[in-house]
Amino acid sequence: MKAIKFDGALKFVDDAPVRRREGEALIQVLSAGICNTDLEIVKGYAGFHGILGHEFVGRVVESDDARLTGRRVVGEINVGCNECDLCSEGDSRHCRRRTVIGIKDRDGAFAEFISLPVRNLVSVPDALPDEAAVFAEPLAAACQILEQVSINSSSSVAIIGDGKLAQAVIRVIAQTGCKPTVIGKHEHKLELASSAGALCLQINGTIDDLAGLVDDLKKPDVVIEASGSPTGLPLALGLVKPRGIIVLKSTHHAETALALSQVVVNEVTIVGSRCGRLISAIELLASGKVDMSPLISAQLPLDEGLKAFEMAGSPDTMKVLLRVAR
Repeated sequence: MKAIKFDGALKFVDDAPVRRREGEALIQVLSAGICNTDLEIVKGYAGFHGILGHEFVGRVVESDDARLTGRRVVGEINVGCNECDLCSEGDSRHCRRRTVIGIKDRDGAFAEFISLPVRNLVSVPDALPDEAAVFAEPLAAACQILEQVSINSSSSVAIIGDGKLAQAVIRVIAQTGCKPTVIGKHEHKLELASSAGALCLQINGTIDDLAGLVDDLKKPDVVIEASGSPTGLPLALGLVKPRGIIVLKSTHHAETALALSQVVVNEVTIVGSRCGRLISAIELLASGKVDMSPLISAQLPLDEGLKAFEMAGSPDTMKVLLRVAR
């Protein structure tokens, strides 16, 4: 089968084996999205080698559960061992022996087919198009914030970043009735944020660029760091109010230099936030409460995956989708 692989270099191959793991479903990938984590893996993040990709929508073609065959699905990216204490408690996302599609010890979705356990699959409503369903995973990651931190219409929230994940976060936070302030670098991306109900501040680089704005900006209760940059967390620490909360969403290969004394002196809580539940995201998409279509910059066939990666790495680009099958 055709696939996009990383083995120290990014490659398009047409001879990758089709493998349905024992007890799992074989899924034909219909569409897949390139995210910042994929771009960071190519730089060395997570040390992963194999088929990339974890944002996808597909159709089940083989399964021990015949009811799933022919159904469109999205997939929870963390595959737990289904035996340990964490899996027994329903938290396979943190299973110590987990694999993660396209990120850790399991091939991903930038391929014609992918194998996943049935328990990882969530059905997609017939009326929801592939181009919307493919956003379920990043939108679920945004929804996870509301599972971890209390945010309501009276909360003061700032979001650092204006890229792909930040845009999903903006749309989820807006569901609470809160009007978040978004801090970013790119005018056209901030326009997208504004159209989703955010107030926007444009800066050029680091916390030094924000210094003149902080004096006029009420220090927020919650700062969500979704910039994908090593400078994001120091920026958040300089912005959040004393005893406030920083939600850290970014994953990147580079190390972050941090003055931890600010965390202690200002008694700041830092919350790591990762994957969320796909059902919540599918419900938001199916209801029409969240529309991710303005974020689609381009759709390319899998054969043009290398070009798609190049496009996705451009600061002027939002989401690039790979069209794999119909």
